[in-house]
Amino acid sequence: RSVNIVAFGNERDDGFSEDNQQPSLIWSYLGRSALISQIDSSLSASHVGNPVFTEYQACVFGNVRLVVHDCPVWDIFDSDWYTSRSLIGGADIIVIKYSVNDKTSFQELKDSYVPMIKKALNHCSVPVIISAIGARKNGVPCTCPLCTSDRRSCVTTSEGVQLAKELGATYLELHTLNDFYIQKYFGGVLEYFMIQSLNQKSSEKMKKRKKMQKCHRVQPPQLEQPEKMPILKGEASHYDTDLHNLLCCCQCADVAFYPEDLSTVVEAHKIILCSVSHLFMLLFEVKSPADIPDASIVRMAQSLFAVEAGAAFPPAPRGIPPCVPPVRVVVKDSVFCSCLPDILHFIYSGAFQWERLEEDIKKKLKDPEKTEHVLEKVKCILKTPGKLNTVKDCRSHQIKRLYNTSLRLFFNTPVLADVIFKIQGATVPAHRAVLVARCEVMAAMFNGNYLEANSILVPVYGVSKDTFLSFLEYLYTDSCCPASILQAMSLLICAEMYQVMRLQHICELYIITQLQSMPSRELASTSLSIVSLLKKAKFHNSDCLSTWLLHFIATNYLIFSQKPEFQDLSVEERNFVEMHRWPSNLYLKQLADYRNYVHSQKCHCTVM
Repeated sequence: RSVNIVAFGNERDDGFSEDNQQPSLIWSYLGRSALISQIDSSLSASHVGNPVFTEYQACVFGNVRLVVHDCPVWDIFDSDWYTSRSLIGGADIIVIKYSVNDKTSFQELKDSYVPMIKKALNHCSVPVIISAIGARKNGVPCTCPLCTSDRRSCVTTSEGVQLAKELGATYLELHTLNDFYIQKYFGGVLEYFMIQSLNQKSSEKMKKRKKMQKCHRVQPPQLEQPEKMPILKGEASHYDTDLHNLLCCCQCADVAFYPEDLSTVVEAHKIILCSVSHLFMLLFEVKSPADIPDASIVRMAQSLFAVEAGAAFPPAPRGIPPCVPPVRVVVKDSVFCSCLPDILHFIYSGAFQWERLEEDIKKKLKDPEKTEHVLEKVKCILKTPGKLNTVKDCRSHQIKRLYNTSLRLFFNTPVLADVIFKIQGATVPAHRAVLVARCEVMAAMFNGNYLEANSILVPVYGVSKDTFLSFLEYLYTDSCCPASILQAMSLLICAEMYQVMRLQHICELYIITQLQSMPSRELASTSLSIVSLLKKAKFHNSDCLSTWLLHFIATNYLIFSQKPEFQDLSVEERNFVEMHRWPSNLYLKQLADYRNYVHSQKCHCTVM
């Protein structure tokens, strides 16, 4: 092992003879470093009366050969470009040194020789150390890059740093060649690069040795990557669209808004209105005035609406069971009542398109004062008690998430409930409007010629109470979080029964994610039957999940082929798994042959 260092430049100040008697930087380091031993030196052929370079040979770090070529004159680049280029090409570390009091030599180095060094170093990653040596003769050594006091006579720090940047070098200032600057400062940096060079050479030597061994040995078989698993595409949420369509079709409407002259009617749903507004909660007696600390909401409810009942009103809207009378509300403000359809569309669309509501009301009223009057009332309706309500609040309002959070308040509670499911001996209250909006099967059940259309109590069969509650929670909140793979499969079956495809996709994705995260050891020891999941997925028309599970079994063939459930696969499924199995039969045969070869050679296989 060896390290080659090439040093260029003269660190002595020729103007002072006493400096000329001092040893060079390289010789000082070799003589003082505790890591250096067995130093030997020789001079090369002379050039214009001076030696071109001095070669030092020594030992460093005990048994590492150190070769140093010290070239004090830059003329070697002019007179013998081949030699200089050979020195740089064989160097592991390059040291460039100059005297801070010799501005002329520094300028010559910068203008003439640095471009040559950069050219010789092209495509090489050799570390370079630039050493500025000596104390500046105008007084205290300058260390400020912005100082210009000694710019004419001495080489400034900023000039040295700039030179180092051009070469991508490490810049050092050595004010004197004493033990601190030689051993601790310069020596520390030089020894760091020596260690880096040795590490790099060892790494390259190891790679070369491995490559040679690889060429002369029979190589083990290459295990191919398993086939890519099918990608399951999710389905975008249509939560707001479902609720908006509920308003358009007026199914299960249980609120009718009338003007004072009873000339028109606008139908709506209490559960949706109460999920958005505390004012409607007060109006429909979900909350009492004592529950609402904001008096302005109470006053607005009393001044804007009046809940009435009686036979003098038009017939009740369709879709309400005969046992549940509609709530009839008179709108006292005629201007507000004329805009009520637009306001309801705004609420049912998610209550976050404030700018569109403004535009619709402006077009309808064509009166700025009336428009502002109606919008202020809408703000009061949407107001959260105890919080300010400004236009800015409405535009960046958090009402966009009100359905997901506020409808959750009415999930599995008897408040405003108009249907009760009976399941496994227990009862679960619900709201027809939400069910009809979110589930087409329930929409047909509650609006067709079925017994459930006019019944309050509806029995549910084929699913557990917990699964059905999770299903209803999704309908109310547009989200679900199964606790396990088995629960997700039960919820998937329920979603398929009621034809809620997005929930089915969510359950499929949950099952896939959980199985993918299982380590092989857990997969081998689990009591969960993947084949049973596959059978259920096929039976309940979950094609994406069943295809993915077949690929999953094939990819983990060595695990599942040892399980008893593997025998339950059909002939078609078994053929698919055998065709796509990983690792393949060919690889296992090649592996067996390689093991036999290793055993016959009586050598230890390091890769198996």
